[in-house]
Amino acid sequence: MSFIEIAVLTSSDRCSRGEAEDVSGKLIAEMVKTIGGRTAAYDIVPDETAAIKEKLLHYCDTLKVNLVLTTGGTGFSGRDVTPEATAQVIEKPIPGLPELMRAEGLKKTKKAALSRGIAGIRGKTIIINLPGSPKAVKESLEAVLDLIPHSLEMLKGGGH
Repeated sequence: MSFIEIAVLTSSDRCSRGEAEDVSGKLIAEMVKTIGGRTAAYDIVPDETAAIKEKLLHYCDTLKVNLVLTTGGTGFSGRDVTPEATAQVIEKPIPGLPELMRAEGLKKTKKAALSRGIAGIRGKTIIINLPGSPKAVKESLEAVLDLIPHSLEMLKGGGH
């Protein structure tokens, strides 16, 4: 696989209104370069199920990117709805990736257990929810980054 086409979606009320800079989304776009990732789409939406779902469907069904990485909306507040929106669009869950991210995060902080992020497959696209803070994004993505190329090869019909 030469390039991995990636979409980055930040779910944040404050960033969507221009009140805060999206450091986490930019960090994701930088980190995926190490596995041949090329950011095909990057958007910021408010913490709203419909807006998140619309972008995820666009990335998977229209752009047909290989990988969607979301950041934000995985906490406990009433506005944190990224996992719920993701669950509405995936066709197959991938529980092991968020489990691995949380397990690695727990080595640094017990708060990692509080992330509600999920991962799954829609068509030929893998979607992974990452936390919102840049530190948690870095630690979570580092935990699974090396598995992504192999995961995408398996999705295309390659062996285990």
